[in-house]
Amino acid sequence: MILADITQDLYLNFIKEDRYLWLLDGLKTTLLITFFAAILGIILGFIVAIIRSTHDKSGHFKILNAVCRVYLTVIRGTPTMIQLLIMNFVIFGSVSLDKVIVGSLAFGINSGAYVAEIVRSGIMSIDPGQTEAGRSLGLNFTQTMKLIIMPQAFKNVLPALVNEFIVLLKETSIIGYIGMMDLTKGAMLIQSRTYNAFLPLIAAALIYLALVMFLTFLMNKIERRLRTNERK
Repeated sequence: MILADITQDLYLNFIKEDRYLWLLDGLKTTLLITFFAAILGIILGFIVAIIRSTHDKSGHFKILNAVCRVYLTVIRGTPTMIQLLIMNFVIFGSVSLDKVIVGSLAFGINSGAYVAEIVRSGIMSIDPGQTEAGRSLGLNFTQTMKLIIMPQAFKNVLPALVNEFIVLLKETSIIGYIGMMDLTKGAMLIQSRTYNAFLPLIAAALIYLALVMFLTFLMNKIERRLRTNERK
């Protein structure tokens, strides 16, 4: 009897009317937005981190550093949902733009602020002698950062960066507030048809958990590879 009830619930929530496709469509949107937002966040974060760390070490880029500080203060001091709503209804309110782009921009700009501070802490943790050694070898600032500082900083901040991307993945669950079909929205749509919250929400939670476990696995694998390369 219990098995029959479970089978009936699974059928009603996922098989009937191909409702499982809502979860798959939502998962696709979640992954797309996370991917593009992560790329934008990395680009913004590294640029801001280099500007801020260079200013801290040499006093250069005063104006750019001030702009970066305002950016970090505003983004980290306001809720992600408010930023998403402003991006959709204020900045692009009168423009017909793909919601994936809107979401990617909102989450990417938000993530960039946190990536910036993570990367800056990694850069600042490198001994100043490393920069001086690079200059003594005839490397310019760009070459020193690219060949000496950034590889070491990246290894130091890798776990924190992966954690930020995990947070980014989970934060995309609010994208439904601008009318997008993400993983969470797909689960809520199933609930609205079946009046059963348990199975669709548990399914969404398990998918998120699997994605987070996969990212954690990749991070551990990269860390082991980096440690192996250090020993060689």
